[in-house]
Amino acid sequence: MFPNFRLAMAWLHTWFGLFLGFVLMVVFFFGALSVFDREIDRWAIPATRFEPQPMPSFDKLLRPVFEDMQPLEDARAAMRGQVDGPLPERFDTVTRMGAYTTHRDPVLALFVGYEVPNAREKDTAIFALRTVDPRTGTALPDDRLKIGSGFFYPLHYSLTFDWKNLGYWIVGFAALMMLVALVTGVIMHRKLFRELFTFRPNKSTQRSMLDLHNLTGVVALPFHFFFAFTGLVIFAGIYFPVTHTQLAALHDKHEQVEARETGLPYARAGVAAPMAAVDPMVAEARRRWAAKGMAGDVGFLAVQFPGDANGYVSIYRSGTDRIALTGEGIHFKASTGELLREDPPPTLVARVNEFLTGLHLQHFRHWLLRWLYVLGGLAGCACIATGFLFFVEKRKRQHARQGSAGARVVDALAVTTVTGMLIAALGMLVANRLLPDAMPAGWPWRGAMEKYAFWGVWALAMAHAVWRTAPVAAGRLAPAWREQCLAIGVLGIVAPVLNWVTTGDHLLRTVATGYWPVAGADLFMLAGAGLALLAARRLRRRATLAAPAQAATLEAGHA
Repeated sequence: MFPNFRLAMAWLHTWFGLFLGFVLMVVFFFGALSVFDREIDRWAIPATRFEPQPMPSFDKLLRPVFEDMQPLEDARAAMRGQVDGPLPERFDTVTRMGAYTTHRDPVLALFVGYEVPNAREKDTAIFALRTVDPRTGTALPDDRLKIGSGFFYPLHYSLTFDWKNLGYWIVGFAALMMLVALVTGVIMHRKLFRELFTFRPNKSTQRSMLDLHNLTGVVALPFHFFFAFTGLVIFAGIYFPVTHTQLAALHDKHEQVEARETGLPYARAGVAAPMAAVDPMVAEARRRWAAKGMAGDVGFLAVQFPGDANGYVSIYRSGTDRIALTGEGIHFKASTGELLREDPPPTLVARVNEFLTGLHLQHFRHWLLRWLYVLGGLAGCACIATGFLFFVEKRKRQHARQGSAGARVVDALAVTTVTGMLIAALGMLVANRLLPDAMPAGWPWRGAMEKYAFWGVWALAMAHAVWRTAPVAAGRLAPAWREQCLAIGVLGIVAPVLNWVTTGDHLLRTVATGYWPVAGADLFMLAGAGLALLAARRLRRRATLAAPAQAATLEAGHA
């Protein structure tokens, strides 16, 4: 099909990059935002704007909250199709409960799993979720959406398409093809070192876009390769679910054998037993971590089979002092506080997996490395965006002569994906500040309205992109690019202003007090707004200079 191997690789790079670049653009951008997802949560939920807290007392503060929790109506609605008969008004048999926090979380996430009577499948559970202030135990309103960790972060790896895990599969396939695109890109561009230092902004649009595409691709090449690979490793259980399909029986048997080896119960004993005080167990876990020279912050605390003779308490370290995602779990008998097991050092394979997972999910304390992650993600966005522009620019004249709309369609989709996505994210943050604290009766919950705002604004951006990407002269971008850059600039200023008006947390206050989660979010939006307005200004200037060429191109196309 091709004269040589290099041209074959160029074909693969071009077409796989084009069709999957739209997905990868979303993955890169919201992956970059997810590096600071907890900070975005604080911007979006002003009630959480206080300093991160350690895991509070289980016995004094958490136990009463757990006893008061019950599944919300949306959880009940999702469960009704999986049971025979009506659901009970109140669930009583608790299968598991736990609390989770990080060094960047001021609030505490709680969950309780309840056994479901008359469930059609074994071990079916319904969960009650709650977010509380760890200082007082006060619950936050249930309708608040954690925009960073609850929306932007899932959008990064699943596109929020949960049906049959479709979003995971789309992103996984895109990541796999991205590895192919990286390899083929290296083969295409043999002079990588020279391209690392080559950028000619004053040349033609096609030349400048190719230079910038090569530059951003080469600079962040290890980052792009590593994160595509580790993302596939993390979700390998979804892509190859053999333990829950072909090997389901073997998997269940292995869990039973492992339970006998570890001493941790596999199932309920069916004998009631009161739960002992948990705080002394936490203190003992911290003492054991300290003896190993490890930081003693508790990141995750869970109680399995509470109220049963086989119940046990698992306490995991937050592990912020290392890259590997490891918890050094310590397990106690729930009824007596007796030590059951201290997790041994992982095997070599497990250590490699923990390191790769930890490096991807970055739960560690290292702010400089976090910003390098953000820059790597944005470099990926720039690489994809310039690839789109190069593709359109290279084919603009050819498609105009042929009467084809191919270049215009790709241009409209590129505008939708690059600038339209930013407009949608900023529109969601603006909606977050404009929506009332309590939605009127009969309306969707507040978090749902914020999601509707995101998708609605993105749909409007797409409609605008289709409308304003009429054929233009070679070397000149469609008006939609300039106009959407203006929209980004305006929204990037409006959102911090609304944050000031609605909460009183303006930049002078947040910077002066060193409250960087909110100050950083405002500064990031303002910096993005400045860059977008600068881009819009330059595009307007180029459009003015290229106006005579526009008329000539259109006349040539008609001829």
